[in-house]
Amino acid sequence: MTWAEWALVALAGAVGAPLRYAVDTLVSGRTDGSFPLGTMVVNVSGALVLGVLTGLVMYHGLAREPKVVLGTGLVGAYTTFSTFSVETLALFEAGEARAGAANVMLSLFAGSAAAAAGLALASI
Repeated sequence: MTWAEWALVALAGAVGAPLRYAVDTLVSGRTDGSFPLGTMVVNVSGALVLGVLTGLVMYHGLAREPKVVLGTGLVGAYTTFSTFSVETLALFEAGEARAGAANVMLSLFAGSAAAAAGLALASI
């Protein structure tokens, strides 16, 4: 990777991180309870975007550089596996085993479905 690509990845990450905070805050502020819906919305929407980017590379010849910058920088900073993990463990520790299990299952299913949908959209 060139220095310019590194700089673009960093710049994209500087956009993705506050975007994640904004979306999570917006969603969480509109929901009640301890279920981490904001994090789920962030991660699922990020999976959709990464699916589209990957599909554009696979099906339409999008160059590697935009995928690296947007996929690694923007989407990488936007999505969060670590917060998903900590929030899930917090649900289990609070005695909310069903909510914790639902968070795991819904996040994995919805994220995978969103990535597949992104690939399908890009294949058109």
